[in-house]
Amino acid sequence: MGKTEVGEVFTISDDQNEEQEVEVLATMTLDETEYVAVGFVEDIQQQNDEDIDVFFLKVDEEGDFAAIESDEEFERVTAKFDEMMDEEDQNS
Repeated sequence: MGKTEVGEVFTISDDQNEEQEVEVLATMTLDETEYVAVGFVEDIQQQNDEDIDVFFLKVDEEGDFAAIESDEEFERVTAKFDEMMDEEDQNS
């Protein structure tokens, strides 16, 4: 898998092996590891005032997506994405 791009759509499977389409909302690199923020395509397409659930995934050495395993890593990634979004809002 090549570099992940914002707007890219792919399918993931949940714990019950149900497939869901997700869209990449943002990408970033933290401590030499690439992460993506994704949301369900169905939620994004509804375009209503409700917040979209955003999920974070890690891109492993092979370019595949993996879950973030530790609470510490999740908190660092969440904080960095929040910082990026705040900067983007200020620049808009």
